[in-house]
Amino acid sequence: MSRRIRIGVQLQPQHAPRYDLIRDAVRRAEDAGVDIVFNWDHFYPLQGNPDGEHFECWTMLGAIAEQTERVELGALVTGGGYRNPDLLADMARTVDHISHGRLILGIGAGWFQRDYDEYGYDFGTPGTRLALLKENLARIDSRLKRLNPAPVRDIPILIGGGGERKTLRLVAEYATIWHSFAKLDALRHKSGILAEHCAAVGTDPAAIERSVSWPGAQAAPAFVEAGATLFTVGSDGPDYDLTRVEEAVRWRDQQNG
Repeated sequence: MSRRIRIGVQLQPQHAPRYDLIRDAVRRAEDAGVDIVFNWDHFYPLQGNPDGEHFECWTMLGAIAEQTERVELGALVTGGGYRNPDLLADMARTVDHISHGRLILGIGAGWFQRDYDEYGYDFGTPGTRLALLKENLARIDSRLKRLNPAPVRDIPILIGGGGERKTLRLVAEYATIWHSFAKLDALRHKSGILAEHCAAVGTDPAAIERSVSWPGAQAAPAFVEAGATLFTVGSDGPDYDLTRVEEAVRWRDQQNG
């Protein structure tokens, strides 16, 4: 299927001493024309001062849902290891209703050990975290089908990661968006592996949107050729500079005509 190019911004909730700075960045991002506003699901900064200011993900998504009118929104991505999956499904359904059907449920296996250690969760191993993600996705899928009232729409699932044997299999089974952190050649390779998993489970690989970080206007066409159509620019506090976001939006508009 032919897809229009979309631009997301990840407003990283780090180094912002006041939430109103994030609220203002959300407003500016929607006004700039982005398609999606993401945050992330960590408890501490990933760059800069490791003990710097930081805000929590899902309570923020409820606020973003209420504040905005047009953009989709979600976490890039929720940490699967420290979110009860049935409760997460209920939270997602609620934010979906608050936003009138604009939520994307992004989830991954988790990787930042401090998130687990400081908040009392078992970090485990990559294998145990992926096994838990598999279990959690099945529980999320089941819970979303039983909630009353039901979600406004069939909530899109975004899975982040690129493990060829396990993660991409879960993408084939559950995801409508796959976020890859891979460079260009690896993206091409992993897309081929994903297609094999899709064939095994009966999913059309073209139905899964490919998502990557914004590589800049010069490099982006090669990623489009490799199948990527969703590009996300990161920005963090306290200033939340959207210069690169605006560049990406202008490039998107040129490509989409």
